[in-house]
Amino acid sequence: MKWSRLLHLKLMVFIVALCAIHTTSVAQQVTASLDTTTIRIGEEIRYSMEVVADSTDLIVFPDGQTFSPLEVIESYKIDTTFEQAKYRLIKKYGLTQFDSGSYTIPPQRVMYNDKALVTDSFQVEVRNVPVDTTQQRMFDIKPAMEVKRPPFNWIALLLWLVPLLIIGAGLFWYFRRKKRKEEAEQQLPPYEEAITALHELDNSPYLKERKSKEYYSHLTEIVKRYLDREVDDIALEATTGELISRLQMHKDAGHFDFDTNTLRKLEEILRRADLVKFAKMEQAEGQAISDRKSIEEIINETEEAIPEPTEEELQADLEYQEAQRRKRQRRKWIYAGVGVLVAIVLAGAIYGSLTGFDNLRDKVFGNEMRELAEGRWYKSEYGSPQIIIETPEILVRKVDSTGKGTTFETGALTEPFYISVSTVSLQVEQKVGLEQAMDVALETLEERGATNLLVKREAFETQKGITGLKAFGKLNVKVSEDKILNVDSHYELLLFAQPGYLQQILLVYQDDGKYAEGIQERILNSVELEVPASSQTVTQ
Repeated sequence: MKWSRLLHLKLMVFIVALCAIHTTSVAQQVTASLDTTTIRIGEEIRYSMEVVADSTDLIVFPDGQTFSPLEVIESYKIDTTFEQAKYRLIKKYGLTQFDSGSYTIPPQRVMYNDKALVTDSFQVEVRNVPVDTTQQRMFDIKPAMEVKRPPFNWIALLLWLVPLLIIGAGLFWYFRRKKRKEEAEQQLPPYEEAITALHELDNSPYLKERKSKEYYSHLTEIVKRYLDREVDDIALEATTGELISRLQMHKDAGHFDFDTNTLRKLEEILRRADLVKFAKMEQAEGQAISDRKSIEEIINETEEAIPEPTEEELQADLEYQEAQRRKRQRRKWIYAGVGVLVAIVLAGAIYGSLTGFDNLRDKVFGNEMRELAEGRWYKSEYGSPQIIIETPEILVRKVDSTGKGTTFETGALTEPFYISVSTVSLQVEQKVGLEQAMDVALETLEERGATNLLVKREAFETQKGITGLKAFGKLNVKVSEDKILNVDSHYELLLFAQPGYLQQILLVYQDDGKYAEGIQERILNSVELEVPASSQTVTQ
């Protein structure tokens, strides 16, 4: 007994020792570290955890805001390495704090299989960012500004919606027409259709279920549909009295050789069917079966009574078929044209939405002002002394019958763009006041067809400092004595005076709100004059 107790005691001591060794070894398999313990407000601290484990061990790192009072700004992926038959797992977190002070990062819990391993705590210090208010000016917070809501672009919506509606309607119409055409092609000839429908009625459960109304409704529809397709095209919608009257008229006219008993028997069945359908009169099963047989006999007799078509009728039928063929051909061309039109509209809507509808309009309808603005420009010298100017088109010399000067121009006052450059020779001793010369130039412009001039004047100076006088504003252009161009034009009129010469630049353009202003600015900015060294600019 003593030996057994002693053995049991030694065994317990050995188990306790093993547990202690295992706990110590597990605890040594988890470590934590920081890359720094001091940061400024908002900077990042890298917190690292390292665990050594077997491939079969389950390791769960902390997840969420367990590092409070510090905040987790990034949880990085686990880095795994293999060393000496063990896996080394390294998990990193990015931490920060936006208030200065000293903070303690609490111990973190890592699950190692079914055991919780706890790391050490860390002390960190968060410092303020120094701000030099003597160098950095401080400003008050600006008040909130109310921003107007942009208007809804209905035009863009319509440009997308209309093509889609057209395409949708076209597809609906196409498939509906195709379905009807397929149904028409699959439709049996009138006689075969009627006989087939009668056999289907025989297999129906209407008589067994004593549904006389449904039975007679189908029975009368079968015979009326047959007569509608073979004898009279309104038989399906006609009442009993109307149908019998019209069949009697066909018989009297000799169109169809109906037997009198056949018409009488048909009338009796139709009137009995009316009583069943509208007066809810019940018919015996034997009567319904008898009426069904009578209807089949009437259809057979009518089929025999229908005369064979004559040669004229066959020819008319061939002509009708040819007319129908041409009609179908025209429809195909119409469908193709509509399809192309829809494709063009849709392509235009997509292109306009991607590049702008103004650009689409310019590509389709053209824009002379845009072509001038984006095309090649020419910098040339005109007259003597030279007027140096850059224009989108080369100016052409105009014949001067007086011989006192030279004029170069392009376009006309009635066109979207017109420019002219002229030099007038004066006597050397003649002095010119630019204000008076401007009055004369404006009167000359009115004589050429300008009307309703709005005139503003101001001094003008070239890039090299040569001064002159500028008049500018709006005007209208006469097309004839009683007609004015229905477009407002803008003009720029420059005058320069040099000893012996008066130089003038006239620009008239129709403002499109986009390109014309850029053309005008580029031309005026390019204006320069050739001034002889011995001469001086004459001003007011």
